[in-house]
Amino acid sequence: MTRLHDLYDEQGQSPWLDNIRRGWITSGELAEWIDKGVRGLTSNPSIFQKAIAGSDEYTEQFTELLGAGSSIEDSYWSLVTTDIEAALAILRPVYDESNGLDGYVSVEVDPGLARDTEGTAAAARMLDDRIDEPNLYVKIPGTAEGLPAIQTMIAEKRSINVTLLFSTQRYREVMEAYIAGLEAAEGDLSDISSVASFFISRVDVEVDRRLDAIGTPEALALRGKTAVANGRMAYAAFVETFSGPRWDALVARGARVQRPLWASTSTKNEAYPDTLYVDTLIGPHTVNTLPDSTLADFLDHGTVARTIDAGVAEAEATLAAVAALGIDLDEVTQLLEDQGVASFEKAFDELLTTLTETADNLR
Repeated sequence: MTRLHDLYDEQGQSPWLDNIRRGWITSGELAEWIDKGVRGLTSNPSIFQKAIAGSDEYTEQFTELLGAGSSIEDSYWSLVTTDIEAALAILRPVYDESNGLDGYVSVEVDPGLARDTEGTAAAARMLDDRIDEPNLYVKIPGTAEGLPAIQTMIAEKRSINVTLLFSTQRYREVMEAYIAGLEAAEGDLSDISSVASFFISRVDVEVDRRLDAIGTPEALALRGKTAVANGRMAYAAFVETFSGPRWDALVARGARVQRPLWASTSTKNEAYPDTLYVDTLIGPHTVNTLPDSTLADFLDHGTVARTIDAGVAEAEATLAAVAALGIDLDEVTQLLEDQGVASFEKAFDELLTTLTETADNLR
């Protein structure tokens, strides 16, 4: 047994791996992570850009696809689908043993559709139909334009990972979209699953930059505290939302809560503990998806204890103190959302460019 097993067995938090590459699938490394306690996997365009452009593991299949007349973009989706389907098969026992709680693999729609409601819905539907496995999560960005698409997909009984969430207000809107989608769905709801990926460390990166610019002792004392406070307030919103008569009526139809998933939980500032964003956000009905390096750090010296709802008043005070210094957290989180969308879109475009150059060389 490892700390990752303890995290789930003792605290009700599911540790997932935030990375994928073909070599891990074929070598058995992904299976080894599952043996160590990993219970799911997430991917995004940046992860696939690094995996495909950074190795020759995909060359053989890419060559075959080109030979069959596949376009560059269609070839990309075929490469991605192959990896996702293989990971789904490896994680399927976790899905079955947990009665559909864990064992999911996430794949993201084209990030260029983040501001396109109808395009996002169509792309999510296409991916879900193409892969057609019960432990697949299709990732939809939690932008304002993504909210109606999320509700529609849930109403169609498709399991969704809502990504790129930074603010508690947008998170509340996402939970509302999920609940409204469940209410619109017909019959039993027990086969619908969803998580909401709430990004953590990037909040500290941006807020700390502003605190450093202010430079007062009061400002500097707040460095490294905003992201955890923001996450704890998100968890409080989760507990509040999934309770009461409206939710109880859906539970009677088999509904599951939309678990908060802590994303971007590697430490970006070397002055902070390397497990800062794991140790401080542990609690029931949550997921934490970690890159392999942070998983290794937590396995080695992480602390397994319930911390997610510790110091809620302190979290409120931290956010109030940040606001009192003139830092608008709503503006910060909107900036981070815009940057996140742009970053994923850039990675997607760069990978298509790399594949085009590779195709020219192969020809």
